[in-house]
Amino acid sequence: MTARILDGKALAATIREEIRDEVSRFVEQRGVQPCLAAVLVGEDPASQVYVRNKQRACERAGIASQLHRLAETCGEDELLQLVAELNADPAVHGMLVQLPLPAQIRAEKVLVAVDPAKDVDAFHPENVGRLVQGRPRFLPCTPHGVQQLLVRESIEIAGAHVVIVGRSDIVGKPLANMLVQRGAGGDATVTLCHSRTRELADVTRSADILIAAIGRARFITADMIKPGATVIDVGINRTDDGLVGDVDFEAALAVAGAITPVPGGVGPLTIAMLLHNTLAAAGALI
Repeated sequence: MTARILDGKALAATIREEIRDEVSRFVEQRGVQPCLAAVLVGEDPASQVYVRNKQRACERAGIASQLHRLAETCGEDELLQLVAELNADPAVHGMLVQLPLPAQIRAEKVLVAVDPAKDVDAFHPENVGRLVQGRPRFLPCTPHGVQQLLVRESIEIAGAHVVIVGRSDIVGKPLANMLVQRGAGGDATVTLCHSRTRELADVTRSADILIAAIGRARFITADMIKPGATVIDVGINRTDDGLVGDVDFEAALAVAGAITPVPGGVGPLTIAMLLHNTLAAAGALI
């Protein structure tokens, strides 16, 4: 058996086309162009690539974008002042502060300072709380991308046992909350695993849908996968062999029923969902 490849890049292109059409109608009807402001502190190479990709995606979708750069040495107060200015700017509908931030800046304090109505990353405690309650303002971008991939590729979620390896606030926790909600794209039985999980391989082998988001290259091996399971690899790890995921992809191909590649899987969908949130924010604020 060879697993079906779930092409996140192709799906993201389809979703971006849908959003571009929606943005065009929005501008025609409202007379306002949605705008996303990104704040980049320092010169982290990966962060610069991410922000550049987001800017390009905005341009192609018809969404205006702003990039605000601050020096690596900037103080917390300077960054908070910029966030306050963007909060108050009616031309800015969505805002993100690119992580990670330099050591002298407390990320938690900065993320709380972002207006929840402009928090298109859905990191603000208010937006996290709304998600847990099942009435989200925005869905966090990477988890939403995973959910869209499963739904649009006709992977049955309702009643399935989903095992998520990784309990981060960015992927693992919000994704678990989303997949367990009632209704379309949910109704799963979710197990959230982490570094302290006992007999991890036994747990992962019970998964109908296995989601790897632990940040360790090729951590999920073939013997940890139930034959025929759907495997979603959220990880992106830089190695001597190039970019690889959290799953041993080549070995997993012979066991899984469907699997995402790295790159070309979940990553492009994250940016597509960011565009979706920016349009939603513009619609709510105008």
